Amino acid sequence: MTRSASFAGVILAAGESSRMRTDKGLLPWPPQSAGQAGQGETFLSAAIRSLSLSTDFVVVVVGQNEAALAPVVYANGASIVVNPDTSRGQFSSLQLGLQEVLNQGRDAAMITLVDRPPVRSVTLDLLRATFQSAPATTWAVVPEFSGQHGHPLLAGRELIEAFLQAPATASARDVEHRYQEHIRYVTVSDPFVALNVNTPEDYAALVEKATG
Repeated sequence: MTRSASFAGVILAAGESSRMRTDKGLLPWPPQSAGQAGQGETFLSAAIRSLSLSTDFVVVVVGQNEAALAPVVYANGASIVVNPDTSRGQFSSLQLGLQEVLNQGRDAAMITLVDRPPVRSVTLDLLRATFQSAPATTWAVVPEFSGQHGHPLLAGRELIEAFLQAPATASARDVEHRYQEHIRYVTVSDPFVALNVNTPEDYAALVEKATG
């Protein structure tokens, strides 16, 4: 039986990007080859546009970088939730974003991080189709590439509420493991689901691979 769910997108972008030494959300993507005219696209704008194709709206959780990211967020039709205390960690940003999803009357969310290129549209379609055709005992769908779990995490209302009820000291992984029997893992052929870009060297290697 197909479940009817209304989806929102949540992008966690409140980190300080200390190892990157520049805001990861503003890294150019897709990279431009020498001589190409730049399109002004970034990890953040690409993520918003990607999720917008599969969700009703997109929320970006920001922190002290609000002023830097707001023009990109609003130019791409998304909205902002501000984490006033990012020292509490990424889980606090997740809880703020998911509370906004429920506030806006949606009962499922595609959750991703800003520190990576967006996944392929076929990957998002597969996550949605898997969730919608799964039994009610399935609370979430997680993509898996080469044995690594990644993002976007597609969370239904049950897992959203579990995240919101967890203590601030918890982590998404803690909650996911606690409800392991309700998580469906789907193998995909999309390496970006498990990619993390944390340092200038990581980004340089990604650009070289993309433009090589």
